[in-house]
Amino acid sequence: MRDPRDIIIRPLITEKSLRLAREGKYTFEVAPDANKHEIKSAVEMLFKVRVGDVHTINVKGKQRTMFWGRRTTGRTKNWKKAIVSVKEGKIDIFEGL
Repeated sequence: MRDPRDIIIRPLITEKSLRLAREGKYTFEVAPDANKHEIKSAVEMLFKVRVGDVHTINVKGKQRTMFWGRRTTGRTKNWKKAIVSVKEGKIDIFEGL
């Protein structure tokens, strides 16, 4: 099994994620190749909570236009988002925001 810190990259702090945190649902950016079972066990190991459901979303990168002497286009990277429902406990990262 991989290290949980390799699976959970960072928490996502947005207005929507803070609203979901009040309902016991927490949002994280996760490794693109991680599955729901790995995400569930990583959150349980890192934050010492019981996880109910895990929902994952593959977020497609956006197209961007850059000007480096001439106009060129590129894309931001694709990434994966996970919304984790917690049965018991709270995740301290989201407290006080």
